[in-house]
Amino acid sequence: VPIRSWKAVESRFGDRVFRKFAETSAVLVATVVIAIGGFLLMRAVPAFKRNQEDFFTYRGNWGTTNTSAMHFGILDLLQVTVFISVFALILAMPVALGVAIFLTQYAPRRLAGALAYTVDLLAAVPSIIYGVWGLYVLAPQLRPVATWLNQSLGWFFLFADGTASPAGGGTIFTGGIVLAVMILPLITAVTREVFVQTPNEQIEAALALGATRWEVVTTTVLPFGRSGYISGAMLGLGRALGETVALLIILRGTQKAFGWSLFDGGSTFATKIAATAWEFNDRYKAGAYIAAGLVLFVLTFIVDALARGALAGIRKGAR
Repeated sequence: VPIRSWKAVESRFGDRVFRKFAETSAVLVATVVIAIGGFLLMRAVPAFKRNQEDFFTYRGNWGTTNTSAMHFGILDLLQVTVFISVFALILAMPVALGVAIFLTQYAPRRLAGALAYTVDLLAAVPSIIYGVWGLYVLAPQLRPVATWLNQSLGWFFLFADGTASPAGGGTIFTGGIVLAVMILPLITAVTREVFVQTPNEQIEAALALGATRWEVVTTTVLPFGRSGYISGAMLGLGRALGETVALLIILRGTQKAFGWSLFDGGSTFATKIAATAWEFNDRYKAGAYIAAGLVLFVLTFIVDALARGALAGIRKGAR
C-alpha cells in the first residue's frame, strides 16, 4: 500500500527517530565536507598573499624558504596528476570490463567466486607494496618495452624523450601501469555487481530468440550495466587522483617542466605534498602546499560532477 503522506509514518515514534537520525547524518556529512574545504581555504589564503607568481600558470621551481616572497604554482602538478590518472584509467577500464563480463557471463560459479576473490584481494594490498613492486619488479620488466616505444615511436609526443630515462623506470609510464592495477579491483567490483543485476527475463528472452552468449552480452548486459561501469570508472579515477605513497616511490622528481610524454617524471598534487611535509613547521610554507591540496580537493568534486552528469545523460538516453 503506498504511503500517502509522511504524517502517517511520523505518527510512530520509531519512524520519527529514524528520520531525524537520517537527516542528522546527511547534515553531518555535508558539514564535514564544508569544514574541510573551509580549513584548506583559510590556511591557503595567507600563502596566496605572499606568492610572487601566478598560482595557476607558474611552472618553475617552488621557493618557500623566504616566506615574505614565495614562488609556487600548480600548473605542472595539475597536468601530471590528470595525465597519469587518465592514463591509468584508459589501461584499467577495458581490463575491468573484460574481467566483469567473464566472471558474470562465462566463468563457472566456483571459478567465478575464486577469481572474484582474487581480484578483490588486489584492493587490500597496501599502497607502499605496490610502489616497491612497481619500482623494483615491474620497472625492469617494462624497460625493453619502454625503450622500444621511445626509439620507434619517439616522433609522437606521448613516447618522446621525457624528463626521466625510459630505462630508469621512474616515469609516468611505469607509475600509470601500477596505478591501473591499483584501481582495477574497484572498477571491476562495481561493474560486476551491476552486471549481476541484469534481469534474467531479458537474458532468457534474448537466448530464446537465438542470440549467442556474446550477443546476449552486447544487447542486454552491457546496455543495462553501462551506467554502473561508468560509475566504477569515475570512482577509479577519483582513487587515482589522490594516490600518494605508490607514486611517491615510483615517480622521479624533476626540475624540468612537464612535456606530456609518458617518459616524463614529475610530481602529482599528493606526492608533492607528502614529499615536503617536513616544511609544515611554518604556516606560510604549509599554506603553499595546502593551496595545492585545495586544488586537488576541488578537482575531485569536478570529477564527481562530471560523473553524475554523464550518468544522468546515459539514463535519460536509455529512457
